[in-house]
This record gives sequence, structure tokens and C-alpha cells, in this order.
Amino acid sequence: MIEFPGKSDLSSLRTRKVIFALDVHTLEEGRRFVRLLKDRVGLFKVGLELFTAFGKEAVQAVQEEGGRVFLDLKLHDIPSTVSRAAEEAVKLGVEMFNLHATGGLEMMRETTDRCRKLAEKLGRPSPTILAVTILTSLDEGNLKEVGLAGAVQERVVRLAELAQRAGIDGVVASPQEIIPIRQHCGPRFIIVTPGIRPAFAEVGKDDQKRVMTAQEAIIAGADYIVIGRPIRLAPDPAAAMDKLLAEIG
Repeated sequence: MIEFPGKSDLSSLRTRKVIFALDVHTLEEGRRFVRLLKDRVGLFKVGLELFTAFGKEAVQAVQEEGGRVFLDLKLHDIPSTVSRAAEEAVKLGVEMFNLHATGGLEMMRETTDRCRKLAEKLGRPSPTILAVTILTSLDEGNLKEVGLAGAVQERVVRLAELAQRAGIDGVVASPQEIIPIRQHCGPRFIIVTPGIRPAFAEVGKDDQKRVMTAQEAIIAGADYIVIGRPIRLAPDPAAAMDKLLAEIG
């Protein structure tokens, strides 16, 4: 039976919805952010930059400091290669990882099957597996350049439905596609949204195009929001995260 949170639990509920992007250059810098923010966020995203530099040490550093890991490598290859790489993520004990939905139904299905069997064998919960739809750095013009004409939203929804058919737990999609994904894939399908900009932050030029404020994304139905630069570059990251949590609330 689902237990609904009381007033005392609402703060932790907000916290669990936030994923902080550890897009840093050193392990010590990563450890510092985990120590600073681990009581304010639900997960720490270890992406390509940190993982390419330090490998599994990056994941272990977050875990040693008391943080939970979203391994954001966006795996994309033939089914056997992706499923074996995903099994290594299971062995690392990450809470969440992702692959590209454009890898196809077979790739996603084989990966989910092998990961869940391995997790059961190891006696641990299977990580949440997400499929990346269309990167937030892309718009319709960019898709047209690579021969993918059509509305971004339609392609995102199609990929989300394919991922759901494959047994994937949810998707990574821009906040602008939350509502149509929810309409087509239902309330239990997990939606993780990057492209988040706090209402209080000055929006500078970066590579994300389909963005929304944290509060707007949560109201639209996001299960998790991913945020990095506006917090990481703030003079006081902890205070900036507190403001973000207040905004969500």
C-alpha cells in the first residue's frame, strides 16, 4: 500500500526528486560537492567527463561520501555490447543508469533482462534503467540536419513508447515533453528531465535548448529533475540548492 507523506516528509520528498550533475574535473571536487549536497539531493549524476577521466573510481567516490549514483553514460551500441556494459553498472551498485532509445527494441530488451537477472543473482535491487529520447541540445532544425524531419515532441513520445515496450523503467526527456509522455505512457513510467533552470538564476548561453524552471517541470509531472551549472557555479552552492528546493515546494 502506498503511504502518502505527511508534512514532515515533504522536504525529503522534494530532495529525492533532485539529481545534481557532477560535471567536475577532479575526484576531490566531486567528493566536495557530494559532502556539501548529499542531504539536499536524491542522486548524483556521474557523466561522461568524470567517468572517462576516472572510471569506476568516480562512482565509488560518490558512494564513499554517502551519495547515490545516476550513471549517465547514454550507452548506445549493438545489444550484446550495451547489455554487458550495463551489467558492469549493476556490479558497481549504481541506483540508475541510461542508454539511448534509438539503439532499438532488441538492445533495450536484452539490457533490461540481463540487468535484472544479474541483480537478482547478486541479491540486490535492479537499478532504474532509463532510455534517452532526444537530447535537450537538439531542436527540430538539428534533427533535420541529420535527416530526421518532424516535430521533436512526436519523436520523443514514439521513443518513450518503444522503451516502455522493451521493459525500460522510464526515459530522459526535456521538460517540454513531460505531459505528452505521461499521457501516452501512464503515471508509473519514470520521467527524468534535464534542461532545468531555477527561476532565480540568470540564464546564460549554454547548449541546452528545450528548458523549463524546476517548479514548472515538477508541476508538469517530472519524477526527477537534473540540475548542474546553476548550482555548481553559484557562489554558495548549498544556499542555491536550498533556494531551488524552496522553489519546487
